[in-house]
Amino acid sequence: MTIPSGENKRGASQNYLQKEQGYREKALKMYPWICGRCAREFNSKNIRELTVHHRDHNHDNNPSDGSNWELLCLYCHDNEHTKFHEHILYGSTKAKEIAPATFNPFAQLKDLMDKKN
Repeated sequence: MTIPSGENKRGASQNYLQKEQGYREKALKMYPWICGRCAREFNSKNIRELTVHHRDHNHDNNPSDGSNWELLCLYCHDNEHTKFHEHILYGSTKAKEIAPATFNPFAQLKDLMDKKN
């Protein structure tokens, strides 16, 4: 199988990989190596498991001050994107308020029992 020029084995363009590596390096220099959700700490041996998450989910929005980035472990990053995907598919992630039930199925039970006797 021949890989089209400009793409790697995963299908990402070389330009995208260079851009990703650029903001990843900046984020790793700017922020402590701690997951922003679960507070797991990272070191040079497991830093590859720490990802840069774009808060607005726009990978082209990379301000130099890093205000659109947060470092998340692989698991929390996956969870964050799952929540976003479900929000897009199903709407709000807030629980809907359900009114208390007003129907009482046993309201007439006493009368029915009295008629039987």
